[in-house]
Amino acid sequence: MSDSLTPQNDKLNLTERDKNVIWHPYTQMKNALPHIPIVRGEGVYVFDENGKRYIDAVSSWWVNIHGHAHPYIAKKVAEQLTVLEHVIFAGFTHEPAVLLAERLLPILPGKQDKVFYTDNGSTAVEVALKMCLQYWDNKQQPKTKILAFKNAYHGDTFGAMSVSGRSIFTDAFNSLLFDVEFIDLPNEDNITELKTQISNLASEVACFIFEPLILGSGGMLMYEAKYLDELVVTCKQNNILTIADEVMTGFGRTGTYFACEKLTNKPDIFCLSKGLTGGTMPLGVTTCTNEIYNAFLSDDKLKTLYHGHSFTANPIACVASLASLDILLESKTLQNIKRVEAKHLVFMEEIKTHSKVKAVRQTGTIIAIEWETGNETSYLSNLRNLLYAYFLDKGIILRPLGNIIYILPPYIISDEDLDYVYGAIKSALEEI
Repeated sequence: MSDSLTPQNDKLNLTERDKNVIWHPYTQMKNALPHIPIVRGEGVYVFDENGKRYIDAVSSWWVNIHGHAHPYIAKKVAEQLTVLEHVIFAGFTHEPAVLLAERLLPILPGKQDKVFYTDNGSTAVEVALKMCLQYWDNKQQPKTKILAFKNAYHGDTFGAMSVSGRSIFTDAFNSLLFDVEFIDLPNEDNITELKTQISNLASEVACFIFEPLILGSGGMLMYEAKYLDELVVTCKQNNILTIADEVMTGFGRTGTYFACEKLTNKPDIFCLSKGLTGGTMPLGVTTCTNEIYNAFLSDDKLKTLYHGHSFTANPIACVASLASLDILLESKTLQNIKRVEAKHLVFMEEIKTHSKVKAVRQTGTIIAIEWETGNETSYLSNLRNLLYAYFLDKGIILRPLGNIIYILPPYIISDEDLDYVYGAIKSALEEI
């Protein structure tokens, strides 16, 4: 048997071969910088083919919470590969899927009763939206409008795009997206108006979907839990289902295991992915209450939730998630989360008055610095490429959202590495 990793063209390096055959995400390929070939990962670091080490300060798109190539997760995945790699999940089940659901449901905020497995964050959101819309249809009370935040981002599939704020991500498709009622992030000044707006729409709105506490791709915009709590209460009073998109915020990112732990009133549905497998492989989860699940139980087959994926509840991904949960629930992990949070707070105080800092925001292990450019904040800011290249040169992966840079590291990052990242940002503030 030939080696599957043998190069098809050994006269070219990996970057050159990549350019010949790969179309990368969120990338204008005409003028893209050469893609850096990564050959291995270890802890908070990844290494390129020339041996250069990079601090993965964004957790490889927010997924890697325990560090790269974690030996415990690797061991559990390797063991599962020799037992059962996959089986159809319609009409069949398996221990990893059942065990993961049994362990996950009790630690979610509120009372969650059922798990529906998917492949990633976008599909977890799609399932949540379909659950809500069909819930009302099954109850013969059809409501079709959805409530969401302006500047939200929930994914790139069509349903997820529809409930995301209109932006460069959706521009080419805006005429094809379904109608959504968008509201501002809540604060002391507008909370009463937002609650009235929701109440006035109650007869039409099936559900309210939100990223709790932090709007990620929208610019790491942050808002207070107490005002979200008031919106959730208003929805419950008006028979509107609530969906917490914790794809990014789940599994410790906001300082607690889930952002909604900071709410008194809990949502009806959770969407989870990213840190679910510890960054090992794709898996998505949508959980719901029995109230929602029971609306689909019927002798009428048209009331079935007709949704599924070929790799639904993949056993290897479930085992990776179980291993990641083991690590997450260790006391040492929560101590690391609190340590990173405390370090961010100190750094925020050090830079918040700098003339080039337009704003700095922090929640849990996430800190975002909005660069002053003299113009409006923009995802297409020319500053983005300058900052990106500057930090790569220093061996740090920081992927700016336009003129907003953020640190969202694996929880195991050392104080020394955090200080190095902070120092590089301070240097950039002086030099760029």
